[in-house]
Amino acid sequence: MTRSPTDALHPREVRCPGCGQPARYAADNPWRPFCSARCKGSDLGDWAAERFRLSGSPAGPGGAPADDDTAT
Repeated sequence: MTRSPTDALHPREVRCPGCGQPARYAADNPWRPFCSARCKGSDLGDWAAERFRLSGSPAGPGGAPADDDTAT
C-alpha cells in the first residue's frame, strides 16, 4: 500500500498497550506502539517475568513439544 503525503502530516494514533493513552504510530516514535520508554520497558519486563504466555501444548523433556499419544 502506498502512503500519501498527508500520512506524514497526520500519523495514526493508537492506544498504548501499556497505559491506554494515545500513542503516535509513526516512524518518529521510537517506542511504537507504546507511548513512552517506560511503557515499552514495563511490557518487556512482564514478558521476561513470564506474566504473558502463548497458548500451546506443554513442552516435553528438553523443551521439545510433547508427543501426542493419539497419533500412531
